[in-house]
Amino acid sequence: MRTILTAVVPALALAATLTTTPAPAAAAAGAAAPPRLGTCTAGQLCLWRGGAFTGARQTHELADTDIESCVPLPSGTTAASLANRTGRPVTAYQSRECAETAEFRTYPTGSWSPETPYQIRAFKIWER
Repeated sequence: MRTILTAVVPALALAATLTTTPAPAAAAAGAAAPPRLGTCTAGQLCLWRGGAFTGARQTHELADTDIESCVPLPSGTTAASLANRTGRPVTAYQSRECAETAEFRTYPTGSWSPETPYQIRAFKIWER
């Protein structure tokens, strides 16, 4: 009888380990996935209200935006993520007046930013 019990205990321990340890694929699935890029076509500046390219999206194109002019977002509107596909650098401002006393950052063309460091309230598209 003693031999049977000593064989059963290690077998039960092995079975418990196999059922409680997640498989590598399951562990990888639980890891945070990188944010999915939003939809933004070539030639556009796209701004999303939420982070990770979520929420309402605004698009701006060179054809209807003055170069090197401050373009405030509509009153009461901010953006938390952006994609710059204009072919030119874009500066995003915390201030609606593009004041350099508040936060601002320039994003080169081809930039995708899922989380901006501040709420965007205005922008400028620069000549190359």
